[in-house]
Amino acid sequence: MNLALKDIRHGLFRFVLTCFGLGLLMTVVLAMIGIYNGLVSDALAVVKAPAADVWVVEAGTKGPFAEASSIPADTRDAVARMPGVAEAGAVNYQNLEAPHAGRTLRLYVVGYEPGRPGGPQAIAEGRGIGAGHFELVADRKTGLLPGETIRLGRNRFTVVGLVEGAMNSGGDPAVYVTLADAMALQTELDPAAQRVQAARGAVSVKSASVAAIIARMAPGADVDLLTATVRQWKHLAAMTQAEQEELLLASVVDKARRQIGLFLGILLSVSAVVIALIIYTMTMEKLKQIATLKLIGAPDRTIIGLIVQQAMILGASGWGIGLLLILTVKDYFPRRVVLEPFNAMVLAGIIAAVCLLSSALGVRAAMKVDPATALGG
Repeated sequence: MNLALKDIRHGLFRFVLTCFGLGLLMTVVLAMIGIYNGLVSDALAVVKAPAADVWVVEAGTKGPFAEASSIPADTRDAVARMPGVAEAGAVNYQNLEAPHAGRTLRLYVVGYEPGRPGGPQAIAEGRGIGAGHFELVADRKTGLLPGETIRLGRNRFTVVGLVEGAMNSGGDPAVYVTLADAMALQTELDPAAQRVQAARGAVSVKSASVAAIIARMAPGADVDLLTATVRQWKHLAAMTQAEQEELLLASVVDKARRQIGLFLGILLSVSAVVIALIIYTMTMEKLKQIATLKLIGAPDRTIIGLIVQQAMILGASGWGIGLLLILTVKDYFPRRVVLEPFNAMVLAGIIAAVCLLSSALGVRAAMKVDPATALGG
């Protein structure tokens, strides 16, 4: 007879309720792990999308994601002619809000040159941009569907395709448009302001500027040599893809990432204490039964097995309930929740270690019980 299971069946409702409460706590822990991963994943999503090797930006800036960057659009031709460059493309990035279906969407607009680096790598539904103007490809998180139209600036754009996982570090879903449309959006002014500028004879130079030039290298080409050469140019700077990702994490999302990481550490500590208290309390409540077992001659290994097995069943049940709940609700979070199998396994290992340590406290208390206690009132 398995005493652990027998005791669980004896107080089944209470044990199930305890497991469910622990499962809710594990749900919060897994959610924080997923939010932490999602923050990093979102921050790198747009950077990784072009599959670039080199980023050329304005000198003295950390652009185009950490700081504003503005360089002449024709820089793309100069970069494309450099030794080792297989292809190059100009890109623009900007945030805007657009009304759609009675609500306001906050979007991250990516402007690129179709046929050149900078656009989405894979279309999940529909097709890529085929016209020179007024077509866009949107991330699914926007809620837009192929065939719908949305007003950006003074023009309406038709959604022709959908992608997945394209957003900026703030969690705003991305939409891809042609570079010409993106530059027009960036320089658009309201009619009154346009009349003032026209009366002054002002000429905008921003329309000929882009945020960055991205380059893909030919196989075997020296990336470091290209970046070193570009850095010698007076008004330009260059960084590799790895440098761009590291810079983005260090400057844009570092504080948020550290804050979530700190909160996750505190939450794990609290969870460990709660699990320890639950297991210790369960053991203390069975001291009289344990004394009875000792009185009838039950070996110590039977008592140890009772405590350790119940502790591990409790931990495994809480972990399983928490994992099931977070997988069920994670898609409803405002920010993306990314859970890897490795994360779940690490948490399982932590819970197992906590349960073993907590059961050791219970075993210590059980071993001190005097069998004569069972004869008391």
